[in-house]
Amino acid sequence: MKSCPRCHKAYSDDDLNFCLDDGELLVHAQGEEPTRPLRDDSPPTIVLDPPRNTNPISWAQQPPPQQSYPPAQWQSPPPQQNYAFAPHPMMVRSGPNQTLPIVSLCLGIASITVGWCCYIGALLGPAAIVTGIIGMVQNKNNPDAYGGRGLALAGIITGTLYFVGLVFFILIYGAAIFLGNR
Repeated sequence: MKSCPRCHKAYSDDDLNFCLDDGELLVHAQGEEPTRPLRDDSPPTIVLDPPRNTNPISWAQQPPPQQSYPPAQWQSPPPQQNYAFAPHPMMVRSGPNQTLPIVSLCLGIASITVGWCCYIGALLGPAAIVTGIIGMVQNKNNPDAYGGRGLALAGIITGTLYFVGLVFFILIYGAAIFLGNR
């Protein structure tokens, strides 16, 4: 049997540890031994390994690795830094320049799709052909620096296709007018 030292209420439940009225810790009655020993049911303590030192200060300083740079294509190598762990300079090589072939293709597609409105294709078609030819000449002279041969060819074809369609349209329209007057 347990009792509350503050309100002196008695409890017969051995599993109860606190008073239900005021929350005080219950004590066993005088001369009575607890039926089960009081114990803490906390989880077991686990001893972990000592923490690792991930950035030791006592490492021997190594010279940065020597790098070779391709000739004439890259600028001068960056100056050597006097750090223990200098960041590795990344050599990023961009792809070939494809600006003119992309412009040629966009102009050629625009000449076919919106070029029929107010004959704006008469301006877009030649621009597509000229930029496509310039892009192909650049690709032929320096294929490492300039790419997009297929895009330039597609721009030339779409620009020419507009003019073929325009000539066909004018011939059909002229024939209809000529034959309609008879």
